[in-house]
Amino acid sequence: MTNRPTTIYLKDYTPPAFLVENTDLHFELAESKTRVTATLRLRRNPDSTDPAAPLVLHGRELTLRDVILDGRPLPAAAYAVDTETLTLAGVPDTFTLRTVTEINPQANTSLEGLYLSSGNFCTQCEAQGFRKITYYPDRPDVMAPFTVTLVADRAKYPVLLSNGNLLEKGELDDGRHFARWQDPYKKPSYLFALVAGQLVKIEDRFTTRSGRVVTLQIFVEPRNADKCEHAMRSLQKAMAWDEEVFGLEYDLDIYMIVAVDDFNMGAMENKGLNVFNSKYVLARPDTATDADYQGIEGVIGHEYFHNWTGNRITCRDWFQLSLKEGLTVFRDQEFSADMTSRPVKRIEEVRILRQAQFPEDAGPMAHPVRPESYVEINNFYTATVYNKGAEVIRMIQNLLGREGFRQGMDLYIERHDGQAVTTEDFLAAMADANGADLAQFRRWYSQAGTPEIHVTTEFDPASGVYTLRCRQSCPPTPGQESKQPFHIPLALGLLDRQGNDLPLQLEGEAAPHEAGTRVLSLRQEEESFRFVGLTEEPVPSLLRDFSAPVKLQIDLADADLAFLMARDADPFNRWEAGQQLATRVLLGLVEDLRQGRTQGEADVFSEAFGLTLQDREADPALLALALTLPSETYLAEQMTVVDPAAIHAARKALRQSLARRWQAELLDTYERLGETGPYSIEPAAVGRRSLKNVCLAYLMALEEDETVRLCQRQFAQGDNMTDVIAALGALAHSRRPERQAALAAFYGQWRQDPLVVDKWLSLQATADHPDTLMQVRALMAHPAFSLRNPNKVRALIGAFCHGNPAAFHREDGSGYRFTAEQVLALDPLNPQVAARLAAALIRWRKFDDGRQQLMKEQLQRLLDAPRLSRDVYEIVSKSLS
Repeated sequence: MTNRPTTIYLKDYTPPAFLVENTDLHFELAESKTRVTATLRLRRNPDSTDPAAPLVLHGRELTLRDVILDGRPLPAAAYAVDTETLTLAGVPDTFTLRTVTEINPQANTSLEGLYLSSGNFCTQCEAQGFRKITYYPDRPDVMAPFTVTLVADRAKYPVLLSNGNLLEKGELDDGRHFARWQDPYKKPSYLFALVAGQLVKIEDRFTTRSGRVVTLQIFVEPRNADKCEHAMRSLQKAMAWDEEVFGLEYDLDIYMIVAVDDFNMGAMENKGLNVFNSKYVLARPDTATDADYQGIEGVIGHEYFHNWTGNRITCRDWFQLSLKEGLTVFRDQEFSADMTSRPVKRIEEVRILRQAQFPEDAGPMAHPVRPESYVEINNFYTATVYNKGAEVIRMIQNLLGREGFRQGMDLYIERHDGQAVTTEDFLAAMADANGADLAQFRRWYSQAGTPEIHVTTEFDPASGVYTLRCRQSCPPTPGQESKQPFHIPLALGLLDRQGNDLPLQLEGEAAPHEAGTRVLSLRQEEESFRFVGLTEEPVPSLLRDFSAPVKLQIDLADADLAFLMARDADPFNRWEAGQQLATRVLLGLVEDLRQGRTQGEADVFSEAFGLTLQDREADPALLALALTLPSETYLAEQMTVVDPAAIHAARKALRQSLARRWQAELLDTYERLGETGPYSIEPAAVGRRSLKNVCLAYLMALEEDETVRLCQRQFAQGDNMTDVIAALGALAHSRRPERQAALAAFYGQWRQDPLVVDKWLSLQATADHPDTLMQVRALMAHPAFSLRNPNKVRALIGAFCHGNPAAFHREDGSGYRFTAEQVLALDPLNPQVAARLAAALIRWRKFDDGRQQLMKEQLQRLLDAPRLSRDVYEIVSKSLS
């Protein structure tokens, strides 16, 4: 691959020169030589800007055998082939083109296109994998119905699946068999899928609100047949929820899910045939944690919801990716909130946003929710497109209300079903359905960076007027030095000194709004809001439920934060106040360590921590989150120059201090929350386990004999993976000799289960030990690890690089050298996974001069490598520019 690949720009978009009216694919499946015959009915696009344009089809790593135009074989001189395209000039306005190509799935380690996973054929075509299967206009705005015939050895590949409904199947005389599938709905090529192999089927039904019976099938390897019940129930819940909340009903006779071990992503929403990373399908109480169960439910929902927001309505071009992903993430978040605990879910969403997306916004790969350019589209499956994109959708709902948002969704689907559209189309539907002005709001799609809101307050006791002054700004990002003001929904409440929400009346209003939360619209760079009718100075509760993805700056006293932590009616802001208080304490400890001073006290926070711990009325899941300290990644983002070692030491010291001060209460809470019945994934049971295990982790920070025995007992006797892995994790992070015995026992029990072994790898990669990197290197030679499997790479190498800041950022640069080595080893095999790994190095400007130099050396080492993929080149070159 050249080291200077082409940049693609949104401004250069032009409609396709040709449209496909019908696609017929015939596969003769074989491990090293699969033959693909593609018959396309094409016509010139009347909206094309060039009525004489040649036909250009995309293709990569294909062996072309035949080209037949309207039944006439073409000589090689009649077309042009290069590494990326097949071009035919002078074609008619309407014609049938047949191509015959050969591909080698067995050699396809990139896991794009058609490849083998555990001996089974499967596909991944988003974003541009279809071009590795056959020559085609591989772009999302070319949509067509597909008919697919699969032919394979009957004994080796008894299951043959593709999109849509099964038309026919049968036996052939030579030991092979076939299946013919038809998807009647137009779709782009990225939604194509096929699966063939030795799989067992778990089947159920769902009756839609109109009375149609849909067959639901999950296909897995035989050893995993007993781990699919939760996935099936999650699918049925998602189908019912989408009917109830959005009025959307499934449209085919069958819905299929296939779980594979080798997959670059979490899952893929191919029409009627979802291909999933097995991590997001397989669960049993003894193999999967509560987080795994919730993750499965969320991802199953996400891919199902794509049927309308992504499949029936898709994106015109890849710059519009958040049109389907941000919207569908929002929908799966709302689904999960309704299935579990809404406040807990919201806090978890914000934690992900702050730990992944905010750093992205502040780094060299910062880009708008709708990017303006890319080198490799795979690099833009980012937290900005997905998570910030979902926050943009949530802000629209905050501004329009739930009913108004639903009206906008109804109009969007009515207008654009069966089309490939843009973010402007979505915003127009929202605005038109509500008579709303969203023109300024569009800047959320075009401007990168995390806006900051600086708030000051003033209270006049004589007039009873409380003034809120807001100033918004947004830091420069690559290619965008200055930003225009955003339209920001600011949800807020004002509390009296007893913690009660006050009625909110702005100056000029005839009467107050009822007590509770009110949403203000910030539109100007600076603006003030004057609340009247107050008898005492209130405590402001701002950005309730995190109503916008911004950084809020307000100078509240520690006592006010402790007050909000204890009294705020908004669950998110109660948690947020505690996080801000803890952040102040931790950053103070960091500075003490850097200056060699005696560490300061944390009395206010410690007392608030104790009161939270002893609250018997609150949701245990919320308490578990409230008692969890801000992460090292989050703390690093609050510093101008990051000191990873000091952050780690400060956080560890505070954990030990809290554990020592509240040891009796932590132990009492732990024992009180012991399991009282069979394993359940109901929110109450999940919350109890969560709080119990937070208490155990604090107690283990002291590494006392009694706690170690407690931890060993939970590890040995736990009847579910949540408790077992929590105990093992606490032991793995300790310096106790019991650590190695527990790790060995766990692997001995679960060595045959790849997903459980991934947990074992990650615990060791994130361990707080001076020799962690040496252990990671040793584990790379372990039979449990494979560089060709993305889950293994993420579990071990990714966990070390992204989840163990203190070890990764060692002053000697060993973590950086290790990362670059692995990127270079991975890039020829799987560029997508290599690029994700390289991203660990790109925030080098946040660190001290020594670490900056060491990181830059490794980035330059990568950039100088021959035949670097587009994926890694873009990440590295932008970080150094």
